[in-house]
Amino acid sequence: MFVDEVIIKVIAGRGGDGCTAFRREKYIAMGGPYGGNGGHGGDIIFMVDEGLHTLLDLRYQKTIKAPKGENGKGKNQHGKKAEPLIVKVPIGTVITDMDTNLIIGDLKTKNDSVIVAKGGRGGRGNTAFKTQTNTAPDFSENGEEGEEKILKVEVKMLADVGLVGLPSVGKSTIISCVSRSKPKIAAYHFTTLTPNLGVSKSSDGRSFVIADLPGLIEGASKGEGLGDKFLRHIERTKVIAHVIDMSSLEGRDPYQDYLLINKELEEFNKKLLKKPQIIIANKMDLEHAKENLENFKKSLSNNIEIFEVSAATNKGLQSVLDRLADLLEEIPEQPLFDEEHLESHVLYKFVKEEPYTIEKEAEDLWVIKGKEIEKIFKMTKFSSEEGIYRFAKKLRRMGIDQKLEELGAKEGDQVRILDFYFDYKN
Repeated sequence: MFVDEVIIKVIAGRGGDGCTAFRREKYIAMGGPYGGNGGHGGDIIFMVDEGLHTLLDLRYQKTIKAPKGENGKGKNQHGKKAEPLIVKVPIGTVITDMDTNLIIGDLKTKNDSVIVAKGGRGGRGNTAFKTQTNTAPDFSENGEEGEEKILKVEVKMLADVGLVGLPSVGKSTIISCVSRSKPKIAAYHFTTLTPNLGVSKSSDGRSFVIADLPGLIEGASKGEGLGDKFLRHIERTKVIAHVIDMSSLEGRDPYQDYLLINKELEEFNKKLLKKPQIIIANKMDLEHAKENLENFKKSLSNNIEIFEVSAATNKGLQSVLDRLADLLEEIPEQPLFDEEHLESHVLYKFVKEEPYTIEKEAEDLWVIKGKEIEKIFKMTKFSSEEGIYRFAKKLRRMGIDQKLEELGAKEGDQVRILDFYFDYKN
């Protein structure tokens, strides 16, 4: 089964908890804190596997979760860092963060890999909090939560030339003649249900990859037929080859077919029309093909190259391959995505982002939200009085107490962070 798109949830590993422990050796007076730090949580890494050609292995996995870091132990023993979770994907895989719509990774070579979700750092043990004024801290931290994301994973094939056209124009026959690819060929529409790749050679031995895409119909870019599923595979191609049935065997106008395909390409991605194009006028061995070709040339407003071929008799195909090889040498490598769509792109703005927000949810209930405050809350161990005091001190330093007072919070009101409730005191 060919699967080229999946939506999947990834959860990186949580960091290990820090340890609260003290030295108790017989001959060591005032032993002091002795708790180690937790280990780092496991990252989730997507890595290319050349043996894969589909995302079938990911189709039935709703969630991928990396292992947790090991907890810290006494005697200042730090927890072991969790091993990263490696997810194998085919060459040409693109990973997009569904929340930000940014590209996390575009894996297009055999050694490519990308961290799609980073594991949380380990919590610090009580030894890490020792100071001159607090020589025996009685608290430690929980591990940080790992990143959690919803990802769209797509395979966009690595082909140099993409054959496009309406159903039954002869794309599969052409690729079977110019390569060792063996697509299904039959006298009915949508014979090709999945993209086919083939390696072709020019007469002087230059090789390149051709992709035969399932037939497009009107509305393909919006989901009609099979085109919406497979148009993405043409985005990487350097040259687009229009295969047109010049015999009008099914009663269609060849020029209108050409306009229709270009319209669908434009509506799917406007960049596709900027790619170099050639026209393969197929079925020239049939009746009326010559006459239709003359009318086609008169209607054509641009100087696009036209090659007369007959895939059924294998006539004229070598000249197409030779021209494609020349074109591919002339075209520079173009990035698939603009820089602003990549997650690694940083846009600097002089905007101060608040670490928290406070909302009044009921008459006597205040809700505090924000990534930073929620992270501090999750990493606090409330089993220790000293840990609770440290958490309250952090809230005060962040200005939360003052903000609540300004908003009109009264003694005895409740304050909620996530699912935990506190009593507000002046």
